Amino acid sequence: MKDRTLLMIPGPIEFEPDVLQALGAPTTSHVAPEFIEIFGQALERMREVWQAPTGQPLILAGSGTLAMDVVGANLIEPGDHALVLSTGTFGDRFEDLLSRYGAAVTVIRVPAGETIDFDEVDQVLDRGDFKLMTGTHVDTSTAVRIDAKRFGELGRTHKVLTVLDGVCSVAGEEILQGEWCLDVVLTASQKAIGVPPGLALLVVSERALVAWESRTSKVTSYYADWGKWLPVMEAYEKRQPSYFGTPAVNLICALHVSLGQILAEGMDARFARHAAIGAACRAGLKALGLGQVPTNDGHAANTLSAPRYPSGISAGDLLPRVRQAGAILAGGLHDQIKSEYFRIGHMGAVKPGDLLSTIGAIEAGLRAAGHCFELGAGVAASQQVLANV
Repeated sequence: MKDRTLLMIPGPIEFEPDVLQALGAPTTSHVAPEFIEIFGQALERMREVWQAPTGQPLILAGSGTLAMDVVGANLIEPGDHALVLSTGTFGDRFEDLLSRYGAAVTVIRVPAGETIDFDEVDQVLDRGDFKLMTGTHVDTSTAVRIDAKRFGELGRTHKVLTVLDGVCSVAGEEILQGEWCLDVVLTASQKAIGVPPGLALLVVSERALVAWESRTSKVTSYYADWGKWLPVMEAYEKRQPSYFGTPAVNLICALHVSLGQILAEGMDARFARHAAIGAACRAGLKALGLGQVPTNDGHAANTLSAPRYPSGISAGDLLPRVRQAGAILAGGLHDQIKSEYFRIGHMGAVKPGDLLSTIGAIEAGLRAAGHCFELGAGVAASQQVLANV
């Protein structure tokens, strides 16, 4: 008997067995030849996954928040002007973060569920003298996606550095970092990259590195300073040992395996799979009479969904019952609407069968909580979408 429920939250996610096997292997030296080869290949594979042929990959021990902090530490100096595009909790974080490094921050913040109007962004950029602009590709608190291609284009047009928070999108949503002129794309290992928590991952453009090299003040963070880490990354790619801080050896071995699996699937096929599963999830929820936080399917994420609770049903009524039926889901996160919705992660290793099992568990939970709907309607609607892919 299977004694485990599906982990269907927006990170950590379900992981492939080969990834977990690499994580659990005996730990080797961080300067052993076999590990140097693995680390070097992982860096090279990141360029392919990010689709950034001239970018500089960085692998650091830490969370996605560290990846964000690294950006502020290296690209902001006191008095710099920064524009933050916020579609939720994680967009808001950049306002606080960049301010701590001395930036004068302007925020374009939209109501929960809305996406960014890039015509407005264009106008704001035209009026200001901004060094850097941040955007959250998919905000994990709202399941809202922004137009990352337009984001990059506006940055290049206005000569502003672009930082895309791809924590909940890299390897799940389409990103062509080089072609779209994105200067930094960052993520964390536990999302669609498919590795247990503990790695902060970034790919940095040549333009961003020039901006960093042109600083007139010292980077104030010791650990996050690119000057400490770039020689390490460059050495490992040359298959040479180097040291600043001990890397997360087993996590990097797991990353190497996961990146290989991602590339074996093919980036276009992977994006298409996530799009199909996202659409199937939304269709199933709609058939059960549930609304969603994103105000339009056109800007709803493919990596997670944020359905609203039916009238009269709360998190305490539903989520424990869904878990009992076989799937672990996450509660709301956005402060303004936290009690109004829940979240379903469907990224990385998630297959159509996992989604159908999850929709079935939601049906069981809703029925036990007293919600009226046609039993099986959600699973049938999801199946219909998946059958037509």
